[in-house]
Amino acid sequence: MRFGKTIPILAAVSLLFAAWPAHAQDPPQESSSKPADAPAPTPPKSPAKKKKDTATQNAPDQPAWDPLRAEKDLEVGQYYMRKGDLDAAIDRFQDATTAKPGYAVPFKYLGEAQEKKGLKKQAIKSYQRYLDLYPHAEDGDKVRKKIEKLWKETEKDKKQN
Repeated sequence: MRFGKTIPILAAVSLLFAAWPAHAQDPPQESSSKPADAPAPTPPKSPAKKKKDTATQNAPDQPAWDPLRAEKDLEVGQYYMRKGDLDAAIDRFQDATTAKPGYAVPFKYLGEAQEKKGLKKQAIKSYQRYLDLYPHAEDGDKVRKKIEKLWKETEKDKKQN
């Protein structure tokens, strides 16, 4: 038997079978009539309402995750702190918390700026958020003492009013 004629025939047959599965995998065409035993489509489930943590929500006009912007906001916020512009520093630290949700460092600086400005309750919240995100912080004891001191000062202010 000669192999000269068999090779082209085998090649043609293999090409024919190689093309066959492509048609078998096409999705079936939808028909206008549905089978009677087909289950009815279920509507998508709405997510359960949860208490939203505003510290980890992004501003609607900002990208969802921008760690570079967060780092830059920290740098500029620290500059404003040294300069004495506490309002600008607070704005930058708050922006850093939205640019990189879950990042603890901006909350510490935010607490410091709020404390210097006299916003004691807000500073307590910022410091507490810092500790919540970074429970094993090296300066955790120092921050807890600041929180305790601020609580005492707010209680003292309540009694005086």
